[in-house]
Amino acid sequence: MATALPTAQPQPTTAPAGQPLTLEARLAARDADMTLRLEAAAIAHEVNTAHLAIDPVDPADIIIAPNAPAPPPPAVYTTPVAALLERAHHRMQSAGWCAGALTDDEGRVCILGAIRAEASGDRALEADATAVVLDSIRRRFGDHVPSVPAFNDAHGSGRTPIRMAGEAARLADARGL
Repeated sequence: MATALPTAQPQPTTAPAGQPLTLEARLAARDADMTLRLEAAAIAHEVNTAHLAIDPVDPADIIIAPNAPAPPPPAVYTTPVAALLERAHHRMQSAGWCAGALTDDEGRVCILGAIRAEASGDRALEADATAVVLDSIRRRFGDHVPSVPAFNDAHGSGRTPIRMAGEAARLADARGL
């Protein structure tokens, strides 16, 4: 509910002795008038929007990483599938995330594109890694997720798919894969 706020009264345009105001005096009067109006508008805005819920902003959703891939971090996992998923996770973080394709024109990758690139043609290793990613996704989001590409493409930003690649690497390591 809006509240009525007092509005500033216009300033006189002539001096008390009948002399016109100087430019500086008129500018000062206009400045005082606008200051009062802006203060009243700020108060009205606070009152009128106090009931609205504010969603927090995650900087990861708005910060864009550079296109140049960063050097890979030291390997943490020694098992083949976990190491592959760790490399795929790093590729997604450094190259960027995309949806609707394995890779895009700027070199960004989806989950499956990162796995395929890091598997270097080993289709069995790629299949094992994809199965672990799908299992990791289903553990967190439920059995209704049909595939890794469907999960990847269902997101508007890469934050969740990139995080799931990292979680899948930890799951593969825990399983000894």
